[in-house]
Amino acid sequence: MHGISVKQLRYYYALSRLKHFGKAADHCAVTQPALSMQIKDLEEILGLSLVIRGKSKISLTPDGEEIARRAEKIITDIQDIGSYAKTRAGLLSGIFRLGIIPTIAPYILPKLLPILSDKYPDLDLKLRETTTSRLKDEILQGQLDAILVALPINHHDLETQALFEDPFFLAINADTSPQTDDVQTLLDQGNLLLLEEGHCLRDQAVSLCEKVSQENFSQFGATSLKTLMELVSNGQGITLVPKMAAKVEIPNESNVRLLPFSDPEPTRTIGLVWRKSSPRDKDFKAISKALEEIGNKI
Repeated sequence: MHGISVKQLRYYYALSRLKHFGKAADHCAVTQPALSMQIKDLEEILGLSLVIRGKSKISLTPDGEEIARRAEKIITDIQDIGSYAKTRAGLLSGIFRLGIIPTIAPYILPKLLPILSDKYPDLDLKLRETTTSRLKDEILQGQLDAILVALPINHHDLETQALFEDPFFLAINADTSPQTDDVQTLLDQGNLLLLEEGHCLRDQAVSLCEKVSQENFSQFGATSLKTLMELVSNGQGITLVPKMAAKVEIPNESNVRLLPFSDPEPTRTIGLVWRKSSPRDKDFKAISKALEEIGNKI
């Protein structure tokens, strides 16, 4: 009997995550029959039933869950072998896959990319912008080398490096004349606008405003900070904005006014995250240094 192949494990791991043969086949860039055949061969080799096949979705057997967990480790270990080979070519050379959340990307990347391009001409930087939860899944699956997010990110397989603090301001309409500049009073009185579900900045805002009545939270969920600033500028409500976004999203002609919080001011901690098993420590340190320099100038 022939042994288990990396291809079979890769196909099975994709199926275990996506719970759908068609989607897993698309993800692996193969036909559905080809993927299905490889999964069936894997079950025969192991002598185990891994998948419960349903009409629209599949589920995993208890054995299937355990094999999926082990397959994930094998696949990420193989990818880390490739990463190790890249480190032998020199500091930050070859492909580096960086994930970044949308509430950081537009404000950091224009500053970071020229620095990396100048210092590391052999670097081929691949960028992925999406929510924290998706980035966390993708780095654990070995699809990314590092992610730039708001901490904390907790997982026993991940290493985190705090880089800098990004304080929050309260953004209000500049044409209105509130009787007070007290942030808590304005939060208690205003219509608080937030990003849509899934953005960590929304969760941070809700946490910071835990004393605010739920009736003051807008039911509208924006997809970007730019949209929130436009709504505030047009008198639709108030919102929280991180300092790094303020200069970009609030132009001089805007009708938005920023109010600082009293000490201790609320902040979000910006950090770099990578897998503990990755051999690219020197690369992570180099990127962290560049990001810290940018953060200190915000």
